[in-house]
Amino acid sequence: MRHAQRASFYKNMTFKSKVQEVLDAALTEREHLFLIDLSINETNKISVILDGDSGVNLQDCIDISRAVENNLDREEQDFSLEVASAGVSSPLKLVRQYKKNIGRTLKVKTTSSEEIEAKLTMADDEKITLEWQAREPKKIGKGKETVDKKLEIPYENIKEAIVIISF
Repeated sequence: MRHAQRASFYKNMTFKSKVQEVLDAALTEREHLFLIDLSINETNKISVILDGDSGVNLQDCIDISRAVENNLDREEQDFSLEVASAGVSSPLKLVRQYKKNIGRTLKVKTTSSEEIEAKLTMADDEKITLEWQAREPKKIGKGKETVDKKLEIPYENIKEAIVIISF
């Protein structure tokens, strides 16, 4: 890296760590909210994606936005800021998100390329439990029967999980 690039790189690292610090402080005061993603591009556009134990409302986004803006100095480093809630179709990333969605239907893609759409009935710190009903051939005789299925999946075996919204 040339000197100017290196200086810019370290300046951005310091800026990102300052933003992270300010954001962490703001979230500490609002324990029902949690950070899903923080990114800062080369033009210093700060993008914050939040989720909450009972969702995220507009006021939550405004409060976090103000907290970040009030604790950063635009004279020192110019920036733009966007604070948003995790979209309905956004994949779940944190254990806390799985826990808040117990009782909802998930579409889960596993690392072994299996796809399961089922009700999330349990989520702890290691795994989730999905339950659903399936039609399978009877063990004795002809025809099919409805059977209850249950599957535990460790988080490391989940490639992607999305909440299915039904109307």
